[in-house]
Amino acid sequence: MSAFGPAVSRLLLAFRRPPLPFHRPPLPPVPVRFHRHKPWQPRRILDPGGDVVLRWNRVFLISCLIALFIDPLYFYLLYIGGPICVQIDPFIRGSVTIFRTIADLFYLAHLILKFRIAFIAPSSRVFGRGELVTDPDQIAMRYLKGDFIIDLAATLPIPQILIWFVIPAVSSSTANHTNHTLSLIVLLQYIPRLFLIFPLNARIVKATGVLAKTAWTGAAYNLLLYMLASHGLGALWYLLSIERQYTCWITECGKENGTNNAVTCIPSFLDCSTVDLPERKAWLNTTLVRANCDATSGKTEFNFGIFAGALTNDVVAGTFLDKYLYCLWWGLKNLSSYGQDLATSTYVGETSFAILICIVGLVLFSHLIGNMQTYLQSITVRLEEWRVKRRDIEEWMRHRQLPPDLQERVQRFVQYKWLATRGVDEESILRSLPLDIRREIQRHLCLALVRRVPFFAQMDDQLLDAICERLVSSLSTKDTYIVREGDPVNEMLFIIRGNLESSTTNGGRSGFFNSINLRPGDFCGEELLTWALMPSPSVNLPSSTRTVRSLTEVEAFALRAEDLKFVANQFKRLHSKKLQHAFRFYSHQWRTWGACFIQAAWRRYKKRKLAKELATQESLYYMQVMDDEGPASEHEGAPLIADGGGGSLVETDNGNMNQHLGATILATKFAKNTKRGANEKIHQHRPVEVEMPKLMKPAEPDFSLSNEDDI
Repeated sequence: MSAFGPAVSRLLLAFRRPPLPFHRPPLPPVPVRFHRHKPWQPRRILDPGGDVVLRWNRVFLISCLIALFIDPLYFYLLYIGGPICVQIDPFIRGSVTIFRTIADLFYLAHLILKFRIAFIAPSSRVFGRGELVTDPDQIAMRYLKGDFIIDLAATLPIPQILIWFVIPAVSSSTANHTNHTLSLIVLLQYIPRLFLIFPLNARIVKATGVLAKTAWTGAAYNLLLYMLASHGLGALWYLLSIERQYTCWITECGKENGTNNAVTCIPSFLDCSTVDLPERKAWLNTTLVRANCDATSGKTEFNFGIFAGALTNDVVAGTFLDKYLYCLWWGLKNLSSYGQDLATSTYVGETSFAILICIVGLVLFSHLIGNMQTYLQSITVRLEEWRVKRRDIEEWMRHRQLPPDLQERVQRFVQYKWLATRGVDEESILRSLPLDIRREIQRHLCLALVRRVPFFAQMDDQLLDAICERLVSSLSTKDTYIVREGDPVNEMLFIIRGNLESSTTNGGRSGFFNSINLRPGDFCGEELLTWALMPSPSVNLPSSTRTVRSLTEVEAFALRAEDLKFVANQFKRLHSKKLQHAFRFYSHQWRTWGACFIQAAWRRYKKRKLAKELATQESLYYMQVMDDEGPASEHEGAPLIADGGGGSLVETDNGNMNQHLGATILATKFAKNTKRGANEKIHQHRPVEVEMPKLMKPAEPDFSLSNEDDI
């Protein structure tokens, strides 16, 4: 064991030594991945129901209507510029190109913006509005698979490229060939541009509920669409008229080339760019094309059909304003009449165009009439409802044989309510709104008017908000009894406009009547406040102590019994001494009681004062009589005393007693006569007063629940 001792000791010392530091190999750095923004992805995604998108949709709708107006102007490029030739108007070409390019920029901006507009996932529309998808890649894929092709076709500036780059590069192109190509391109691009309006209208209606904010704007919008259709139809009719004239020239040229005419008719001669060529001048002197295709002569065999009007009235050779207005009138007339006055030829294109006019006119005119009728009826729908309601009320009153004066009062109330509300049920509108919005609306409508009531001016904003939230409007016509004395009081009325008469007979007592006028800022029905502030009010409503009648048309706010009870229970600050004094001061019921109380106290004071004055006068008269009779009795009794004897003293005493008793009786009679004379004198100078019956003190609200005065 001893041999192993040092080894064990060294081993233990080795374990006691501090451990050597352990060097962990460094970990490789974790790569941090930064999601770099892709260049083609938008930095901001827009809400399809937001204000920015809604404003843009309205602006883009206007730009689409302008573009639909500009595109048919390309049909006016070609005109008859000389004898038997057509050419392109350079002024119209440049002007239309500029405006068309500006309109194309709006289409391009709309195409780019649709890559930034989020959409609602179809799977999330089970409840509520749905969840917005804001991922740029998903938005782009959805747009590329959907409306991108139509938007791109409507955006491309194909007519500008064709006019300024393609056609000048083709040396063999004529004006008519250029016109055909351009017209075809414009017509093909007009279809997607027209198609874009319908989903755009649907998005605006879906987001805002209406396309036009007013009925007149909606009617004007539908009329504008009808005018645009007339504008496009008139421009197309102008283009087909020139095409029909050109077809006649080509037909006659073909006939002349089959004869022995010295100069051959070349189709390039029909372009005004060849007017100065000698060959064309020689052909023009010998050809009969001009005479055979003259629509104004009436000798031509070629049937121009519905296009003869543009040729006979020289529309194809006139100024731009003349031919535009004439073609617009032609399109508007035939759309409105469904093409009934058109006399067509057997040409297939002309017949097809007439059929198109009839169908489009029927659809558009019925659409215009229907929409305009809807919009214009929405203006007078409230008025029509009021007329029907008024007629029903009049028929009911005649059926029930109501008295004429009562019928007049009912009609006056219906008329006054229409003038005040215009047939709008304000309570139903407010009930359909959230609580916070309803509170703000009530505060906006009622707070300034409620503060005009002095009793409410003593309250703080929180208490006023609670009262304003429960106020309802009340309208009363002239000579309407709002409440009668003895009837239950179910609402407290605060006058905003008009005058009321409040009267009382103190429960029907004979000889008592009190009447006051209530003006804007006053209130009535204060018995209800007393009832609401009671700690445990009864189920029955309090009875009115006054009769309230409207002297003029009255607009007021009413606070119903259950609402007033709720406010009184919720807000303990209503139980305040300060409000108690304000209630007593502004309550006409308390004012009447106070006036009667003061008057009765004053009369009692005057009565006591008069009695005191009479008693003072009685004592003065008595003392004067006693002073006058005293010396005489002493002088008369002296001889009896001087004579001596016991009997003489008794006799003297009895005589003095009789004299004092007689003096007292005389003084009393004199005092009565004096009092009667004083009363008669007072009644001569003042009318006879009738004793005022006692007026019961009004019930006082219970303000004892709180001792707070700091409202």
